[in-house]
Amino acid sequence: MDTGMANIEIIDERFKSCVLPNAPLEKLGEGFRWLEGPVWFADLQCLLVSDIPNNRIMRWTESGGITVFREPSDYANGHTRDRQGRLIGCSHHGRCITRTEFDGTITMLVDRYQGKHLNSPNDIIVKRDDTIWFSDPTFGITRDYEGGKQDAELPPNLYRFDPVDNSLTVVANDFKAPNGLCFSPDEKLLYVAESGTPFAQNPEQHIRVFDVSDDGTQLRNPRVFHKVQPGMADGFRSDTDGNIWTSAADGVHCISPDGTLLGKLKVPFVVSNLTFGGRNRSRLFICGSQTLFAQYVNRRGAEWP
Repeated sequence: MDTGMANIEIIDERFKSCVLPNAPLEKLGEGFRWLEGPVWFADLQCLLVSDIPNNRIMRWTESGGITVFREPSDYANGHTRDRQGRLIGCSHHGRCITRTEFDGTITMLVDRYQGKHLNSPNDIIVKRDDTIWFSDPTFGITRDYEGGKQDAELPPNLYRFDPVDNSLTVVANDFKAPNGLCFSPDEKLLYVAESGTPFAQNPEQHIRVFDVSDDGTQLRNPRVFHKVQPGMADGFRSDTDGNIWTSAADGVHCISPDGTLLGKLKVPFVVSNLTFGGRNRSRLFICGSQTLFAQYVNRRGAEWP
């Protein structure tokens, strides 16, 4: 696929400096069921991405294309890396978050809060202080398609996990369905997608932003940052200038730090998630429903390592 400028929609003049007129939307693979949780490994020059309904994690490289990384995956969803470079992931079926060690073994980090099972951890990020932040909606336990029906024991919460002392704390408890999340480049702000109650008549759907306390343990001053239309925000990432690149029903939307929609990368399928990777972290890998896409942009992702 080569759409060039045809898939770039400029809404605010500032977006012109964010995109490349000669960088096409590229199709990297297709035939999946629902792609989620992309994470880039710069040291290995590979992308890992969850194909949730097929219960597997796929691996993409420029030279080798698409291969299976892990099957079964325990219906893995969101992924990130910790400060040591290990894979951190969310398991729908296991109702837990895990860490893949350097020797390939999988360590279950946490699966309960105050003795009750988590729901189905969805998206996950790691702060520079090594703490792990993740959302826990019920999507993976209300349907067999993405994990398996089980009873919810906890409300949908946003959590902070400290791997040093294994403490798990609720940092926000007023979401209907917390979903994607990312920090601003300086980690003073946390953005979280509110996906709303599934199949509700008028679901509450927007991106919220919080101030992170100076000690990095609490969230304050919650407010609505932006409402994606059409569709909703699922997964998103920040670039080094603080712009938020988010999933939407018609592609990828780029939102400035002041909440203004700058422009869009139009994608022919609903986008669920995305991540920066490739050379200088300037290639945007896009989960377009059953198809994996990529497009070079003129911004670098604020993701480490």
